[in-house]
Parts: sequence; structure tokens; C-alpha cells
Amino acid sequence: MTNDTTDGWTGWRAAAEAALYGPDGFYRRPEGPAGHFRTSVHASPLFAEAVARLLCRLDEALGRPARLDFVDMAAGRGELATGVLAALPAEVNARTRVCAVEVADRPAALDHRIEWLSEPPTNITGLLFANEWLDNVPVEIAETDSAGVPRRVLVRRDGRERLGEPVAGAEAEWLERWWPLPAEEGLRAEIGLPRDEAWAAAVATVARGLAVAVDYAHTASSRPLFGTLTGFREGRESAPVPDGSCDLTAHVALDACAQPGGRVLTQRDALRALGITGARPALSLASAQPAEYVRALARAGEAAELTAAGGLGDFGWLLQPVGVSADTADAPLAGLLVDVPDHEEQ
Repeated sequence: MTNDTTDGWTGWRAAAEAALYGPDGFYRRPEGPAGHFRTSVHASPLFAEAVARLLCRLDEALGRPARLDFVDMAAGRGELATGVLAALPAEVNARTRVCAVEVADRPAALDHRIEWLSEPPTNITGLLFANEWLDNVPVEIAETDSAGVPRRVLVRRDGRERLGEPVAGAEAEWLERWWPLPAEEGLRAEIGLPRDEAWAAAVATVARGLAVAVDYAHTASSRPLFGTLTGFREGRESAPVPDGSCDLTAHVALDACAQPGGRVLTQRDALRALGITGARPALSLASAQPAEYVRALARAGEAAELTAAGGLGDFGWLLQPVGVSADTADAPLAGLLVDVPDHEEQ
């Protein structure tokens, strides 16, 4: 591989790594991710309630261990960890160790029960949950040249690009297996190998339980022709410029990340299996208990946003069980781990 960094050109993976996680990187800024974009966690407390419900079902599947772990990967400012802890029943709450994994400093007002870590703990018994983490694991970008050869895209800090050397080695093998590019000039792909490796490392920290990745996603049958790399700044989509001023994100090939036994489903299906349906309350409640009706109507609206087609409901959920199964219809995780197409069939 040639060294292009001497004149300011580098691959997107190194550029994004510095822009997002370097000393002055985007994810170290004081306002946190919520200052620039809105995730399911920020959309409604129902999301944290659903994750808490998943943790409770997993607790039952694990035989109610003395210590139940909940690990929130890419925790932002601890919003999901805080919401899950608050939503747990008292008996489960008392046995739960909550860990938030994030590169930024611990928020001053965070609940003292939440451990703040830069890396996930090992020997997890419980749930590792990664909401919009993998899309921020930097990857190289490939683009076909005029001869139809996939080449690495090089970028400068101001966002200008040019083509570098042909993609080779393990990256070329990944492209051929998971995102083969037709020989048409200008077509692009994000080489997801670092995400596969990051996810495998996260799953390896789970001794018994479940690892879940939730993200913008696509599968082999629907890879975008020109890639998905984009930026977000102050709530709006922007050009992807690797200078630390904006988020840099690209959708995730979750089917490539999945290990044997893993399942990919939509957020819509996952949340419905966890009791989040978006069903409107009965109109009779409006006259009998008007205040309760208004609250139920608001919750229905939030649930509808979390499960909406063309929006958050289309997010992918990758569920990777470790040492647990749902082999019977009445098993605690049956609605999530049974009767869902295997990732290789997507």
C-alpha cells in the first residue's frame, strides 16, 4: 500500500478515525451526538423501555443470574443506559450491572450506578446493546475507475477526494463476497471488514447472553450503487468532511457482520415483538379518563415513529445469541430468535 498521507491524502478509514475519535474529534465535543442528530433513544423513552423488556426476557432465559449485565456500546451521554436502568423492575434492577462504553468523558450528572468505560467489560452475562455504533466504525471507500477496477478513495481534511491504489488483499475478498461492484465507472461501496471485526470483538466479550446491533442497514439484495457515506451537522445531513465538525456515518452491511446463529430483522418487527405497536388507545378512554387518553395517545405517536416504514422502523437489528436459544414457542426470546430468516437467506 502506498503512503499518501505525506501530502494530506489518506484513506477514508484513517480520516474518519481522526475526525470522529481524535483528540478534537466529533465524539469528544461537549454537546454530544444528540446535539447533531436524533436516534431512537432520543425519539422516545419507549425505546429504552423496550430494551429493558428485552433484558428482562434475557434474564429469564439465563435463569435469573446473581449478576445481570447491561452494556451500552457507543453510549453517547448515557441516555439509553439511564433509561434502561429506570425502566427495570426493582428485583431485576437490584441485580443489574450497567456499563456505558464511550470515548468521551463521563457526564457529571450521570447516575452513579452506571459504570463509564472506554472498552466493554469481559465475561458479560446479559445484554450488550450497540445502538448506532457500527455505522460510526470507520471503513475504507472503494470506487470503480474507468477500467472497472475498484480503487481505494483517498480524501483530504477539507473533503476533496481522488482515487488511490486498487483494492487488494482481505479488503478485495470482502468486496467480492459481500458487495461486488459492477465494472461501471463511479460506482461505490463501503468496505465493511472493520465493522465485521469490531462486532466480532464485541460479541466475544459476552460469555452468556445476547449481543444486539441496531443501525441503518442493507443486505446483499439491496446494496446501494453509490454507497451511503454522509455527514450530520446540527440536526441536518451534510457533506461528509473529515475535519471533526460533523458526524461521519455510512449504513452497515449487517448480514456481513452476523456470525453463525445471528439473525437480522427490522426495528419494526423487533419492537413489535417487545410490545411496542403504535396502536391508538380506545376512543372510549377519552371520555372516561381524558388525561390517561392524552398520555396513551402520545405514547402511540412515539411508538409509531419508532416503527415507521421509511424511517426508524426500517433500521436493522442484528441479534447474536451466545449460550442461549429459543427452541420452544414459549421460550422468553422466542419472538425475536425464532421464525426469523437466517442472515444467509436475506
